[in-house]
Amino acid sequence: MEIKFEKTGEACGKITVSITEADYADKVTAKLKEIGKKHVIPGFRKGHIAVPELRKRFGRDVKSEVINDEVFHAVFEYIDKEKVQILGQPLPCGTTEIDMKTSDYTFCYDVALWPELNITLNKSVNLPFYKIEVTDEMMSEQDKNLRERFGAQVPGEEVDAKAVVKGSIMELNADGTVKTDAEAIQVVSGIVAPFLFKNKEEADKFLGKHVGDKVVFNPRNAAGEQIAELASMLNIDKDAAENVTADFEFVISEIIVLKLAEHDQDFYDDVFGKDKVHTEEEYNAQLRGMIESSLAPNSFQLFNRDAHDYLMEKYGDMKLDEALLKRWILLQDKNLTAEALDKDFANMLPGIKWEIISGDVARKLEVKVTEDDLLARAKFIASQQMQQYGMYNMDEETVTDMAKRILAENNYRRRIADEMEEAKTFDALRNVISVDEKTVTLDEFRELANPTADAE
Repeated sequence: MEIKFEKTGEACGKITVSITEADYADKVTAKLKEIGKKHVIPGFRKGHIAVPELRKRFGRDVKSEVINDEVFHAVFEYIDKEKVQILGQPLPCGTTEIDMKTSDYTFCYDVALWPELNITLNKSVNLPFYKIEVTDEMMSEQDKNLRERFGAQVPGEEVDAKAVVKGSIMELNADGTVKTDAEAIQVVSGIVAPFLFKNKEEADKFLGKHVGDKVVFNPRNAAGEQIAELASMLNIDKDAAENVTADFEFVISEIIVLKLAEHDQDFYDDVFGKDKVHTEEEYNAQLRGMIESSLAPNSFQLFNRDAHDYLMEKYGDMKLDEALLKRWILLQDKNLTAEALDKDFANMLPGIKWEIISGDVARKLEVKVTEDDLLARAKFIASQQMQQYGMYNMDEETVTDMAKRILAENNYRRRIADEMEEAKTFDALRNVISVDEKTVTLDEFRELANPTADAE
């Protein structure tokens, strides 16, 4: 078998494979014998049919299968051995008909070539990295949030912004009197959380009220478009709730308020884990670190965007064989038409170029995604999902078990792998270039991240 490669243009080439009978004859015969042994052929005992008869019946199909398989593997072995950098995969130039009379065949494949970008990544490249300043206001707000999260609900004397209110809910007539007929909606033991109302005006009617006070409010306005919430509030079915528009009188019988957690050891343990924080000073240091950690992804995201823009601007003017790329894309997506691809190709091109650039950067910086990387990322995702349901400081075994279940889903695993490769590529990039670290306020950072926001 002879394989040749030649460049046919700046961004394309051709691989030609010449195969002779000596390259495939023995494998065709072996395949035919295997058919004779394993398959029952009418008129013959299993395993007792001669090769000439097998060749007469199955020769053309087997020969075609063997030759195509040999050529396919030979092309990819050649690409790998000769380090021919291609985009996509080799595309057949045409169809080669296999028959029983011809012995030697020639196949050819068009290939789109990976552009030579000669990317330079060293300390001569300088990019900014913006850290968001942690302010006293942020510290106070985060402390308040944590004290609320780990606080306790206790009886209160006055309705505040976070209170839950219990009492009777009675439908009113148009003149403001309590409706008493058989159609009246009356809830003896009702409960509402005004801070969850969709209408602030309705919520504010409860603020400052005390046990025994009466509040006239409109449940329909309070629930907004959430009919299920309205039905639950009034203990009626959804169909009936659809028709509710009247005002109601709420007579307060009990007020439940949130008592903020105190800065004690139990609170420190709840927030940071047992015995990790013991003093106010340690708490403030950990709190600052918590805020810095929550802000850090924004800094990395902005750096990654700036790095992406820098690399695209410097290396994005590459030569690509668009016709070959379109052929390959159509081969991958059977539902895509050539007309639709032509229409959308200009929008796809930046993404294709970025895949090429980021791929070059990853290879240059020797970025590898390991199984440990995937597990660490999946554990982070698992922890985030648990925290959404209020489960904090889960034990390592539980988090790890959930992470492994996440990775067991192939599509999810592939997506995590792609995310990890991109993240590790940008991390590696920061280590080889000059990074100009700057601390900015949150407002300054927002302007940097979205400079067109004010204009819009």
